[in-house]
Amino acid sequence: MAVMENEKTFAETETSKEDSLKHHKAGIYEIVVKRLIDIVLCLLVLVLFWWLYLVLAILVRVKLGSPVFFHQDRPGKDGKVFGLLKFRTMTDQRDANGELLPDDVRLTPFGRKLRSTSLDEIPELFNILKGDMSLVGPRPLLVRYLPRYNAHQARRHEVRPGLTGWAQVNGRNAISWTEKFDYDVYYVDHISFLFDLRIIGRTIKTAVVHQDGISSATSATMEEFMGDEEVQKEKSK
Repeated sequence: MAVMENEKTFAETETSKEDSLKHHKAGIYEIVVKRLIDIVLCLLVLVLFWWLYLVLAILVRVKLGSPVFFHQDRPGKDGKVFGLLKFRTMTDQRDANGELLPDDVRLTPFGRKLRSTSLDEIPELFNILKGDMSLVGPRPLLVRYLPRYNAHQARRHEVRPGLTGWAQVNGRNAISWTEKFDYDVYYVDHISFLFDLRIIGRTIKTAVVHQDGISSATSATMEEFMGDEEVQKEKSK
């Protein structure tokens, strides 16, 4: 019942500027139970589906070439940087000046399918086992976004980033940055076992049935987050 009350529509979950002064305090579920669930489920998936991991690695090598994995620094809990591991979904096509071509050119049909089913995220199970991530939490974004967040948006880093999250099942890249961050902070303030269970269920449904939200209205993935207007004004003074 509590979860149903928590999971309201986006309009009902918008937070005021006063909420940016809050700070998340981890409870016993997050500190012990959630971490234990992450480890057990990750090990179970790796044992049962090692063959899928191998098949995907071979397909990526054949269709996209080497390297098979995409490695990039991402900020985790409290902004601590870690190395995110994913299967590649794009080619390394470059222009005459050696610059990478736009995402919509480099994202192949095979890569798009990997993204729509979230199969490209499977290597992140190792990030979860290491403790850098959790199964559920705000998605880890780019390190260069850190100084661009306002106080409210920065609260998404008060918990471990996740393989999936509340923003992921509510539009993914098809929603605005403002909406995405509000969903992230809402999760931080309402984290619970039942909420995590609901998000995992919605993730499976989205990946298997809908397979949408991997692209924004104007980009093959998501437009660059340039920062909160107020933060930018402060920096320009």
